[in-house]
Amino acid sequence: MRTARFTLDPAFTVGEVNPRLFGSFVEHLGRCVYTGIFEPGHPAADEDGIRTDVLDLVRELGVTAIRYPGGNFVSGYKWEDSVGPVEDRPRRLDLAWRTTESNRFGLSEYIAFLKKVGPQAEPMMAVNLGTRGVAEALELQEYANHPSGTALSDLRAEHGDKDPFGIRLWCLGNEMDGPWQTGHKTAEEYGRLAAETARAMRQIDPDLELVACGSSGQSMETFAAWEATVLQETYDLVDHISLHAYYEPHDGDVDSFLASAVDMESFIENVVATCDHVGARLKSKKKINLSFDEWNVWYMAKTQAEVSALDWPEAPRLLEDNYSVTDAVVFGSLLIALLRHADRVTVACLAQLVNVIAPIMTEPGGPAWRQTTFFPFAQASKHGRGEVLDVRVDSPTYETKKYGEADLLHATAVRAEDGSVTVFAVNRSRTESLPLDVALSGLDLSEVVEHSALADADPDARNTLAEPERVVPHAVDGTALSDGRLTAALEPLSWNVIRLR
Repeated sequence: MRTARFTLDPAFTVGEVNPRLFGSFVEHLGRCVYTGIFEPGHPAADEDGIRTDVLDLVRELGVTAIRYPGGNFVSGYKWEDSVGPVEDRPRRLDLAWRTTESNRFGLSEYIAFLKKVGPQAEPMMAVNLGTRGVAEALELQEYANHPSGTALSDLRAEHGDKDPFGIRLWCLGNEMDGPWQTGHKTAEEYGRLAAETARAMRQIDPDLELVACGSSGQSMETFAAWEATVLQETYDLVDHISLHAYYEPHDGDVDSFLASAVDMESFIENVVATCDHVGARLKSKKKINLSFDEWNVWYMAKTQAEVSALDWPEAPRLLEDNYSVTDAVVFGSLLIALLRHADRVTVACLAQLVNVIAPIMTEPGGPAWRQTTFFPFAQASKHGRGEVLDVRVDSPTYETKKYGEADLLHATAVRAEDGSVTVFAVNRSRTESLPLDVALSGLDLSEVVEHSALADADPDARNTLAEPERVVPHAVDGTALSDGRLTAALEPLSWNVIRLR
């Protein structure tokens, strides 16, 4: 096969990686919360009911901002149901997922969970703009963030949380363009409500960071027009606009599935163009950044039947996709797409954290384990901090039904503060190894620290309860750095991390 090539030069960069690019998402959906992160009575549960085995994996995963409590769930959410003595909290029907919410885990428990994860775990709170509005958002903000001396801040103290939660990053609703959303609105309706909410929240605290709802996907009929209308109302009031995207193979078309990041990069670039067009029209020098606050591989085709069959159970098994090596390679490619646009994608949330389309799985009363997708995320979060270098690949291509001609190589590189460089690369060929040649210009690098790959002779290999370590990254031999050139062979259908210093 023809060699894939690119050049790395510190004079040509994309931008600094915001740590929030490695965020995640906890929604009251399925077993994400209950028997996921929270399971009182489990042998590994701490005094607050948090599973310490899950905590260990969350820390290893390296997540930062954690979005909560939804997702579709938030559009029917009454925040006050989730605070105060647990025995007094009401049970409610959740229309989004046809389940019953006990509210045993609520706002205080979420903040306590983040503190246990560590200082890198930042709250990212969504407000309900589906069935509620400005007044309720302000009440939640006062309860969560005001120090003391008001009815709601003093109520928080009465509930055992004297110190304010200090939530800086807020989502103004969720997927309000979606007809499936409780309280679905037109762009005009949502834009006005988001602007009113943002303006009022900033009266309390002008330094909040706010995320307006963008399109739920590039395939939405209202895509781009929705963003333009919403931003026309909110441009000077918000900091980010959201993007959501999920990918799965359709009709057995694995080649197109492997090129999913082609769509993700197009989505990002089209939203950036729309934001900048609105900014130009408003004659504003401000840049709206992107919050890609839901992304993943998700086998959505089976979800509707799962949900329709429910009769209001509590924390059922839902959306528990078991990921293969192929899924993990696509997942890694999506991470590369986010890093390649780090100049404008400043928040991203892997949906979700535990059990629900998640990198971490648990069994009630039993163990927790890593899915195949765990490894690309953990490696990117650990080694993808610093400045993204501009990577323009010269790669062999292949034909896809959905996206036309696509590169077999998908890659990016991040230069850390100490000058070391990590190359993240995916070989989309299912059958052939891909030779790689990287020219290093102006970089003081002398050795290959590590070349790790996630690949397997069986592209359908998975980690399960019975075989939790069936798939793990392995070391790759033969990768060399000499005379300013990096040479390597990328295994078929593989996610690769090559560290240089």
